Amino acid sequence: MTAAAPSFDEHLAREIIRSERTRMAILAGLLGAVVVFFPLFAFSYRAYYLGTFGSPAAGITIVSVCAALVAYELLIRRVLGRWLEGGRPLPPALRYLNALVETSMPTILLALVSRHVDPVYALQGPGAYFYAIFIVLSTLRLDFRLSLFTGIVAAAQYLALFAFYVPHSTVAAGTPMANAPFYILKSAILVLTGLAAGFVAAEIRRRVRNLFRSLEESQRTLAAFGQQVSPEIAAALLRQGGRIESARRFVCVMFMDIRGFTRLVQHRTPEEIVAYQNAVFGAAVEIVNRHHGVINQFLGDGFMATFGAPVATGRESANALAAARELLAAVQALAAAGRIPAMSIGIGLHAGEAVTGNIGSEARQQYSVTGEVVILASRIEQMNKVYGSQLLVSAEALRDAGETPSAASGLGPVKVRGRDEPIELYRLA
Repeated sequence: MTAAAPSFDEHLAREIIRSERTRMAILAGLLGAVVVFFPLFAFSYRAYYLGTFGSPAAGITIVSVCAALVAYELLIRRVLGRWLEGGRPLPPALRYLNALVETSMPTILLALVSRHVDPVYALQGPGAYFYAIFIVLSTLRLDFRLSLFTGIVAAAQYLALFAFYVPHSTVAAGTPMANAPFYILKSAILVLTGLAAGFVAAEIRRRVRNLFRSLEESQRTLAAFGQQVSPEIAAALLRQGGRIESARRFVCVMFMDIRGFTRLVQHRTPEEIVAYQNAVFGAAVEIVNRHHGVINQFLGDGFMATFGAPVATGRESANALAAARELLAAVQALAAAGRIPAMSIGIGLHAGEAVTGNIGSEARQQYSVTGEVVILASRIEQMNKVYGSQLLVSAEALRDAGETPSAASGLGPVKVRGRDEPIELYRLA
């Protein structure tokens, strides 16, 4: 039994996991850069570093926390990779827990650094900007609430650090940095940053959803349309706004007819008749499509197919001849399998120039292939009844297919109905 196609929500769930893994890789890279470059900074500006931190312990703390976060991000990224391979959606609770853990890392870093320097320096220094990095990258979670949650967590923890450390700061005493509004405003900016990141995430998600819906609708239209005409014609019509302009093309036209179909089905139920037709025409559609042809129309117990329009390959007759031979074998295989009664078919091929494109009115149009090549292909197919054959090919089609007349049974110049001049025919089956 064929599995149902994944829904948009299933697609989105997988893309969110991929986006989460990308975000974690970016974070790991940024924090890894801190691990590498902070010691270089401390060494290059040793006097400034020691004047600020007093000892190497603070630097070791910063590098250790960043390294721990790198390890955490890579570990969770690996876990999400396994989750993705299993095709399971990511539980919302796990996503919020991860956001809480990640956003708490800058808080832990600032708290540890505050043990080595005055807390005001820690809260106003570069370490506080890690909050903004986490909030901005939360956009890749494609979830408004998660981005806002990240901003709120960052703001709340920043205010908690202020409340715990700043009242004991000797540097802040008597300055605006000792006042709560100073930190409340910074926390409000963190919340607003989370809000902005959430709006961006929601907008990206909305555009992705709209794009997916548009593609899904196009696929449904193409699938439904492709049941009425060939996929090639359907795609060409959609690309050209519903109309294919008329043009002259070199084509090879195939007509196929089931011999004695009325006699074969006269004692069958309508359901059996349709089943026989579907078996034969189903095989025909698959074979013709595979050989780059188009079935233009079904004709009761037969069909007309074109090779070279609307898409040309440069091997029109060779493709048509290969399809005809395969179709003969397929009908025999269906009969041997008991899916259809024993039957024979007649196929006629002719190659030449035709006019292709839409015909009809504004209310009703149809893609059509017209010209003498179509009429002659139909007449050639009918000549199978005269010669007791199953596959007749004109000299033009045989030459274009690259096959020598000596490989076929020549019937000589043959008069066909509706044409004054005889046509050279060859029997191949």
